[in-house]
Amino acid sequence: MTLSRDRALAALGLSVLAVFVLSSCSDSKPSAGSTPSASSSTSSSAPPSSAPIPTASTPSLTPLPTPSKPWPTPKVTGAPADDAPLASRITFAISKQAQIAAGKAAATTVKCPGIDKVETAGKHELTCTVTYAGKPYSGTLTVDAKQYTASYKFTSESVAIVRAKVVDAVLRTVTDAAKVTCTMDDVAVVKHSDAGIACDVTTTANAVQPYKAQVSGNGQVLVAKA
Repeated sequence: MTLSRDRALAALGLSVLAVFVLSSCSDSKPSAGSTPSASSSTSSSAPPSSAPIPTASTPSLTPLPTPSKPWPTPKVTGAPADDAPLASRITFAISKQAQIAAGKAAATTVKCPGIDKVETAGKHELTCTVTYAGKPYSGTLTVDAKQYTASYKFTSESVAIVRAKVVDAVLRTVTDAAKVTCTMDDVAVVKHSDAGIACDVTTTANAVQPYKAQVSGNGQVLVAKA
């Protein structure tokens, strides 16, 4: 009887051990709803992008048209009669030349104190003030009067000019200009011995280049890079 009971206890112990082993193996398997490990999550992520960041391009500008005809000579009216006093004919000639040099017909006055005496035979030298479109400048008038003829000459270090004529001269020099900006009023009095009028030219490539416009005594405009 004692031997049988011992065998029964031993068999019961083996049975408990087998259940424990099965249970232990069952715990090592992942459940159906388990979360993937960190390593598997990292391996599935997309690599960072290495594409360059786009930059804004510089827009090209439309070129201004190059003048195809010479700057027009202004039509000056109000000429005196051929038999008008010499003083009237001289002052009109000075006024006409001032308007042609400026590039546009405009109200112009010429005042030369003592000019009413130039018909007297001999040489005369007078100081004159020319006012073109409200802009005054001075010059020297010399008259050589004879009994039936007279010759005269007017000289000045200054000359009046309109901005449109200066811009026109710049456009004839710079073929790819998209914009021209000159540091002057609509009408300016300049000395042809000075450095000239400063102009900035914006090219079709959107670059700004400096130029100088030199004005001669007869209104001719010479443009060069500054």
